[in-house]
Amino acid sequence: MEKQTLGLIVGNRSCFPEELCKAGRERIMKVLEKANVEIVALSQQDTRYGKVETWQDAKKCAQLFKRNAEKISGIIVTLPNFGDEQAISDTIRLSGLDVPVLIHAYPDEADKMDPPRRRDSFCGKISVCANLRQYGIKYSLTSSHTVFPEEESFQSDLEKFLAVCRITRGLKNLKIGAIGTRPDPFKTVRYSEKILERHGISVDVMDLSDLFANINKMGNADSNVKKTLDEFGNYMKIRGETAAVLKMAKLICAIQNWIEEKELKGFAFQCWTSIQNNFGIFPCGVMSYFSHKMTPAACEVDVTGLVSMYILQLASQKPSAIVDWNNNYGNDPDKTVLFHCSNFPVEILDKPIMTHHVILEQTVGKEKTFGAVEGKIKPGPVTFLRLSTDDCSGEIMGYVSKGTMTDDLLKTFGGVGVAKIDNLQELLKLICENGFEHHVAINLSDRYEAIYEALAKYKNWDIYPHQ
Repeated sequence: MEKQTLGLIVGNRSCFPEELCKAGRERIMKVLEKANVEIVALSQQDTRYGKVETWQDAKKCAQLFKRNAEKISGIIVTLPNFGDEQAISDTIRLSGLDVPVLIHAYPDEADKMDPPRRRDSFCGKISVCANLRQYGIKYSLTSSHTVFPEEESFQSDLEKFLAVCRITRGLKNLKIGAIGTRPDPFKTVRYSEKILERHGISVDVMDLSDLFANINKMGNADSNVKKTLDEFGNYMKIRGETAAVLKMAKLICAIQNWIEEKELKGFAFQCWTSIQNNFGIFPCGVMSYFSHKMTPAACEVDVTGLVSMYILQLASQKPSAIVDWNNNYGNDPDKTVLFHCSNFPVEILDKPIMTHHVILEQTVGKEKTFGAVEGKIKPGPVTFLRLSTDDCSGEIMGYVSKGTMTDDLLKTFGGVGVAKIDNLQELLKLICENGFEHHVAINLSDRYEAIYEALAKYKNWDIYPHQ
């Protein structure tokens, strides 16, 4: 996992025992280092015990943060005692950093309430939050108002906060790609490039004809094609269909060259029917391969679905997929069949195989449809995310939910699984009433809270949390 860097502010109030800062600073730094976090903080040579208490301390810490701005993805404020709310707020403002902030406060112990050991961090945290809100600085809270950093609840809080930091950092100056046009009937996946651009997300485009032209320049014996062919064969364990698989290797090379040239984090693809008629394959396995490599690939040129996949990936550090809300499951109101034809990364499937596309083989001919990935979605926790650009409001809107992929059996084709979501019928009403797409991005993890906090609080997007 990529190492993250956090700024650390150790608060202190002059009329409280500052000796608590020394031990408090050491304790939380030990916890952060154990979590593989790089720490940017004042040293004990910069200020006494590395604390921030005065205007001069605030300026010194802010300058340190500025020098490390490129790598700091979040700030933790820790209060071993009451802390000085003004110095803390000034530090963050002067640093110029626009990153998530977590407020942590040490608890008092009932047998240590005498003047040399009394913290009052409980009260100090309220004062810090009041000041930050006045300064217009957004912040996150621990699940318990006061907590020792070694406690299990703080470990969960830290894990969530790191996910929030990854999401907000990953969405800054994001570049993604769109290859081809959406399928003509799929007006549901229309989106606004202008709204995305206003939120720092740029979309580079490529026509399928240009992609095919780049592929036509490649020889079968090109070293990069041969290397990709080996890697792709090991990824999917494909038997037969040699000509189709060679085309897939060339397709991977052409897309990869474009991604590297444009520095893209993912792409949405026109997966039918032009590529079948003009190139003779289904690109699902290729898209699966890219998602496996942590370059998410969304089908049917669903660009906002791609952004949803990418955010889930940032939160969990695992590959995502995009599915259809496809079927009811018997008479159970809280279960639904998730389906695609499919481009799922193999990590989320039991016994994945590559095969012909059952639905469209009657339309374009079976010989042009090899490349679909089939398999059952593995059981376990799942997080759902759907983003859309709402042209009526000019904003990004969406919903986030969580549930469980079950072991329920299905006799069907494609990539498929049964999900259980509490109060699913209300979520489906929300989807229909707000005109959301039939696609939703999924990730086999539980990152619901981190995603909602990152998008609703720090990005200020209109996100509905379905609990």
